[in-house]
Amino acid sequence: MVIKAPLLQYVDCWRISVPDLEQGLRFYCDELGHKVLWRMKDYAGLQMPDSATEIVLDTHPHAPEIFIRVEAVGKAVEQITAAGGKIVVPAYEIEIGQCAVVQDPWGNQFVILDVSKGLLVTDADGNVTGIQK
Repeated sequence: MVIKAPLLQYVDCWRISVPDLEQGLRFYCDELGHKVLWRMKDYAGLQMPDSATEIVLDTHPHAPEIFIRVEAVGKAVEQITAAGGKIVVPAYEIEIGQCAVVQDPWGNQFVILDVSKGLLVTDADGNVTGIQK
């Protein structure tokens, strides 16, 4: 048996839909105590303590999603499909890199993402001002 390095690095974020970003921020920040890490028009990333995982509020309706960080989405998709997994949504571009939606052989679906373009840069209020390579 060949020992491979783990493909899935860590849970990057838990993305949840909120009808209004300001209402979502009031609930998750003001009431539950989470801090804004970054913010865009329709999205906000909130810090989870003692973790690299973020809560991402999103004003577009969707079911909750778990995003798992990988080194490179293209290579990860190849490895997942070679092992018997399936592509649900092919790789697509996001601000910081790429994402894809995949399933394991038993139908468990998850999103993989990389940061091939770089990390978000924010101002003092958490507003995204650019990407840092």
